[in-house]
Amino acid sequence: MALELFAEQGYDSTSLREIADRLGVTKAALYYHFRSKEEIVVATVEDFLADIDDLVAWAEEQPRTTRTRHEVLRRYSDIVRVRFPSMRFFQQNPAGMHKSGLGERFQERMGALHGVLYDGGPPQNRIRALLAVVSMHMAAALSRDSGMPLGAGLGLSVEEANQAALDVAFGLVDAENAENAENAENAGEGQAGRRRGMAT
Repeated sequence: MALELFAEQGYDSTSLREIADRLGVTKAALYYHFRSKEEIVVATVEDFLADIDDLVAWAEEQPRTTRTRHEVLRRYSDIVRVRFPSMRFFQQNPAGMHKSGLGERFQERMGALHGVLYDGGPPQNRIRALLAVVSMHMAAALSRDSGMPLGAGLGLSVEEANQAALDVAFGLVDAENAENAENAENAGEGQAGRRRGMAT
Protein backbone atom coordinates (compact mmCIF):
# COMPACT_ATOMS: atom_id res chain seq x y z
CA MET A 1 0.00 0.00 0.00
CA ALA A 2 2.71 2.48 1.00
CA LEU A 3 4.78 1.76 -2.11
CA GLU A 4 1.70 2.20 -4.30
CA LEU A 5 1.20 5.62 -2.74
CA PHE A 6 4.87 6.48 -3.28
CA ALA A 7 4.51 5.44 -6.93
CA GLU A 8 1.38 7.58 -7.36
CA GLN A 9 2.55 10.73 -5.57
CA GLY A 10 6.32 10.40 -5.30
CA TYR A 11 8.29 9.37 -2.25
CA ASP A 12 9.11 12.90 -1.07
CA SER A 13 5.53 14.11 -1.51
CA THR A 14 3.94 11.33 0.55
CA SER A 15 3.49 11.78 4.30
CA LEU A 16 3.18 9.18 7.03
CA ARG A 17 -0.35 10.47 7.67
CA GLU A 18 -1.34 9.73 4.06
CA ILE A 19 0.13 6.25 4.35
CA ALA A 20 -1.82 5.66 7.57
CA ASP A 21 -5.01 6.87 5.89
CA ARG A 22 -4.45 4.52 2.94
CA LEU A 23 -3.90 1.62 5.34
CA GLY A 24 -6.92 2.56 7.45
CA VAL A 25 -4.94 2.97 10.68
CA THR A 26 -4.04 5.92 12.87
CA LYS A 27 -0.74 7.70 12.40
CA ALA A 28 0.19 6.66 15.96
CA ALA A 29 -0.43 2.99 15.12
CA LEU A 30 1.72 3.27 12.00
CA TYR A 31 4.43 5.13 13.92
CA TYR A 32 4.48 2.32 16.49
CA HIS A 33 5.77 -0.06 13.78
CA PHE A 34 7.67 2.33 11.52
CA ARG A 35 9.52 5.46 12.64
CA SER A 36 9.98 6.78 9.11
CA LYS A 37 9.05 6.29 5.47
CA GLU A 38 12.47 4.78 4.87
CA GLU A 39 11.74 2.03 7.40
CA ILE A 40 8.54 1.18 5.51
CA VAL A 41 10.45 0.94 2.24
CA VAL A 42 13.19 -1.19 3.76
CA ALA A 43 10.70 -3.60 5.37
CA THR A 44 8.76 -3.99 2.11
CA VAL A 45 11.86 -4.48 -0.02
CA GLU A 46 13.27 -6.93 2.54
CA ASP A 47 10.23 -9.14 1.90
CA PHE A 48 10.91 -9.03 -1.84
CA LEU A 49 14.60 -9.87 -1.33
CA ALA A 50 13.67 -12.75 0.99
CA ASP A 51 11.37 -14.17 -1.70
CA ILE A 52 14.24 -14.09 -4.19
CA ASP A 53 16.62 -15.68 -1.68
CA ASP A 54 14.15 -18.52 -1.12
CA LEU A 55 13.78 -19.07 -4.86
CA VAL A 56 17.53 -19.11 -5.48
CA ALA A 57 18.06 -21.53 -2.56
CA TRP A 58 15.40 -23.84 -4.04
CA ALA A 59 16.90 -23.63 -7.53
CA GLU A 60 20.40 -24.43 -6.29
CA GLU A 61 19.09 -27.75 -4.91
CA GLN A 62 17.57 -28.75 -8.27
CA PRO A 63 19.22 -30.36 -11.31
CA ARG A 64 20.33 -27.83 -13.92
CA THR A 65 17.70 -28.77 -16.50
CA THR A 66 15.33 -26.97 -18.82
CA ARG A 67 12.44 -27.94 -16.55
CA THR A 68 14.16 -26.34 -13.56
CA ARG A 69 14.91 -23.12 -15.45
CA HIS A 70 11.31 -22.88 -16.58
CA GLU A 71 10.07 -23.44 -13.02
CA VAL A 72 12.44 -20.75 -11.70
CA LEU A 73 10.97 -18.30 -14.19
CA ARG A 74 7.39 -19.28 -13.33
CA ARG A 75 8.04 -18.84 -9.62
CA TYR A 76 9.81 -15.53 -10.13
CA SER A 77 6.91 -14.36 -12.27
CA ASP A 78 4.57 -15.05 -9.34
CA ILE A 79 6.87 -13.12 -6.99
CA VAL A 80 6.99 -10.13 -9.31
CA ARG A 81 3.21 -10.05 -9.63
CA VAL A 82 2.84 -9.90 -5.86
CA ARG A 83 5.73 -7.45 -5.41
CA PHE A 84 4.97 -5.19 -8.36
CA PRO A 85 4.69 -2.05 -6.17
CA SER A 86 8.29 -2.69 -5.09
CA MET A 87 9.35 -2.93 -8.73
CA ARG A 88 7.67 0.37 -9.54
CA PHE A 89 9.36 1.98 -6.56
CA PHE A 90 12.77 0.74 -7.76
CA GLN A 91 12.18 2.23 -11.20
CA GLN A 92 10.83 5.56 -10.02
CA ASN A 93 13.22 6.21 -7.11
CA PRO A 94 16.72 5.16 -8.19
CA ALA A 95 18.36 7.84 -6.05
CA GLY A 96 16.52 6.69 -2.93
CA MET A 97 17.37 3.07 -3.66
CA HIS A 98 21.05 3.95 -4.02
CA LYS A 99 21.09 6.12 -0.89
CA SER A 100 19.54 3.38 1.26
CA GLY A 101 21.81 0.64 -0.10
CA LEU A 102 18.76 -1.32 -1.25
CA GLY A 103 19.67 -0.86 -4.91
CA GLU A 104 22.97 -2.69 -4.47
CA ARG A 105 21.30 -5.49 -2.52
CA PHE A 106 18.65 -5.85 -5.22
CA GLN A 107 21.36 -6.05 -7.89
CA GLU A 108 23.09 -8.79 -5.89
CA ARG A 109 19.85 -10.78 -5.81
CA MET A 110 19.38 -10.31 -9.55
CA GLY A 111 22.89 -11.64 -10.10
CA ALA A 112 22.14 -14.71 -7.99
CA LEU A 113 18.82 -15.28 -9.75
CA HIS A 114 20.14 -15.10 -13.26
CA GLY A 115 23.09 -17.20 -12.12
CA VAL A 116 20.81 -20.20 -11.56
CA LEU A 117 19.60 -19.79 -15.16
CA TYR A 118 23.13 -19.64 -16.59
CA ASP A 119 25.24 -22.74 -17.14
CA GLY A 120 28.37 -21.12 -18.48
CA GLY A 121 29.50 -20.84 -22.04
CA PRO A 122 29.80 -17.69 -24.13
CA PRO A 123 28.69 -14.27 -22.85
CA GLN A 124 25.56 -14.55 -25.00
CA ASN A 125 24.28 -17.22 -22.60
CA ARG A 126 24.68 -14.91 -19.60
CA ILE A 127 22.87 -12.13 -21.46
CA ARG A 128 20.02 -14.50 -22.36
CA ALA A 129 19.65 -15.49 -18.70
CA LEU A 130 19.59 -11.86 -17.61
CA LEU A 131 17.03 -10.92 -20.27
CA ALA A 132 14.84 -13.85 -19.22
CA VAL A 133 14.69 -12.39 -15.70
CA VAL A 134 14.02 -8.88 -17.02
CA SER A 135 11.14 -10.31 -19.09
CA MET A 136 9.33 -11.06 -15.83
CA HIS A 137 9.70 -7.41 -14.81
CA MET A 138 8.27 -6.34 -18.15
CA ALA A 139 5.24 -8.61 -17.70
CA ALA A 140 4.22 -6.65 -14.62
CA ALA A 141 4.31 -3.41 -16.62
CA LEU A 142 2.60 -4.74 -19.75
CA SER A 143 -0.88 -5.43 -18.40
CA ARG A 144 -3.63 -2.85 -18.70
CA ASP A 145 -4.03 -2.90 -14.90
CA SER A 146 -0.40 -2.01 -14.20
CA GLY A 147 -0.94 1.74 -14.22
CA MET A 148 1.99 2.05 -16.64
CA PRO A 149 1.53 3.81 -20.01
CA LEU A 150 2.91 0.86 -21.96
CA GLY A 151 0.43 -1.52 -20.34
CA ALA A 152 -2.50 0.75 -21.05
CA GLY A 153 -1.52 0.89 -24.72
CA LEU A 154 -1.25 -2.87 -25.16
CA GLY A 155 -4.46 -3.67 -23.29
CA LEU A 156 -3.37 -7.13 -22.14
CA SER A 157 -4.83 -8.79 -19.06
CA VAL A 158 -2.41 -9.71 -16.27
CA GLU A 159 -2.59 -13.35 -17.36
CA GLU A 160 -1.94 -12.52 -21.04
CA ALA A 161 1.01 -10.26 -20.22
CA ASN A 162 2.47 -12.84 -17.87
CA GLN A 163 2.16 -15.69 -20.36
CA ALA A 164 3.68 -13.60 -23.16
CA ALA A 165 6.66 -12.72 -20.98
CA LEU A 166 7.10 -16.33 -19.87
CA ASP A 167 7.07 -17.48 -23.50
CA VAL A 168 9.82 -14.98 -24.32
CA ALA A 169 11.84 -15.98 -21.23
CA PHE A 170 11.51 -19.70 -22.01
CA GLY A 171 12.68 -19.02 -25.56
CA LEU A 172 15.76 -17.23 -24.23
CA VAL A 173 16.86 -19.99 -21.86
CA ASP A 174 15.94 -22.70 -24.38
CA ALA A 175 18.11 -20.98 -27.00
CA GLU A 176 21.08 -21.50 -24.67
CA ASN A 177 20.33 -25.24 -24.60
CA ALA A 178 20.00 -25.39 -28.37
CA GLU A 179 23.27 -23.54 -28.86
CA ASN A 180 25.09 -25.79 -26.39
CA ALA A 181 23.74 -28.89 -28.18
CA GLU A 182 24.79 -27.51 -31.56
CA ASN A 183 28.29 -26.73 -30.28
CA ALA A 184 28.59 -30.24 -28.85
CA GLU A 185 27.44 -31.72 -32.15
CA ASN A 186 29.91 -29.59 -34.13
CA ALA A 187 32.71 -30.58 -31.77
CA GLY A 188 31.80 -34.25 -32.25
CA GLU A 189 31.80 -33.89 -36.03
CA GLY A 190 35.16 -32.16 -35.86
CA GLN A 191 36.65 -35.00 -33.82
CA ALA A 192 35.19 -37.58 -36.19
CA GLY A 193 36.70 -35.73 -39.15
CA ARG A 194 40.10 -35.63 -37.50
CA ARG A 195 39.92 -39.35 -36.78
CA ARG A 196 39.05 -40.06 -40.42
CA GLY A 197 41.95 -37.91 -41.54
CA MET A 198 44.36 -39.78 -39.31
CA ALA A 199 43.08 -43.12 -40.61
CA THR A 200 43.81 -42.25 -44.24
